[in-house]
Amino acid sequence: DLRSAPEGSIILLHACAHNPTGVDPTPHQWRQVADIVRKNNLFPFFDIAYQGFVSGDLDKDAYVPRLFKDMDIELVAAQSFAKNLGLYSERIGTLQFFLADGETASRVQSQCKRIGRAIYSNPPAHGARVVAEVLGDEQLRHEWEREIKTMASRILEVRSALSKCLNDLAPDRDWGYITEQKGMFTYTGLTEKQVAYLRNHYHIYMMKSGRISMAGLPISKAEYLAKAILDVINNV
Repeated sequence: DLRSAPEGSIILLHACAHNPTGVDPTPHQWRQVADIVRKNNLFPFFDIAYQGFVSGDLDKDAYVPRLFKDMDIELVAAQSFAKNLGLYSERIGTLQFFLADGETASRVQSQCKRIGRAIYSNPPAHGARVVAEVLGDEQLRHEWEREIKTMASRILEVRSALSKCLNDLAPDRDWGYITEQKGMFTYTGLTEKQVAYLRNHYHIYMMKSGRISMAGLPISKAEYLAKAILDVINNV
């Protein structure tokens, strides 16, 4: 329970497309979380790895950290461009701080420089230059935003296709979680034994926890996956 966290605790939060569950709080629930954080003097640390992959809209997917900022809650946001800019091997992102005053910001910046100097001194520049080029050019940025919408739409289509197949095959079960979960991943609830059965008998691969990548599922294979899932639920 967040309310029982000691004052000053650092709270790790996913801004959108929670990994591994795909379960995001509603805007009303986020407001409740923010109220608790402010009341109990907690410090939120946002992990932003999938901005744009929930709604296809970068601004909409940034709603949560901006809500906290608008409520004058100090925070840290670690943002990755590995997924939404396709720069996995570059390990590129940003570390952003929203702090109460300039003096605190100056101290934090000094400490960050000190830590960075000790860890890597000068980070690789290639990935950062790619991001700067895309974000700094209006035409390239619009093209990137369109591609994000395409990717987000495809994930939604895959979710809908899998949900429909499961509902057609087993209408007595509740498959709503397939479309209610957000982002690249779905937490299926399958056991480790069931996951192993899918791998060994159907060549379907997912994490032992039951997390599966929806982005890696072709729509043409949705029915195949649905039948395999029903098999393991009923027989394993």
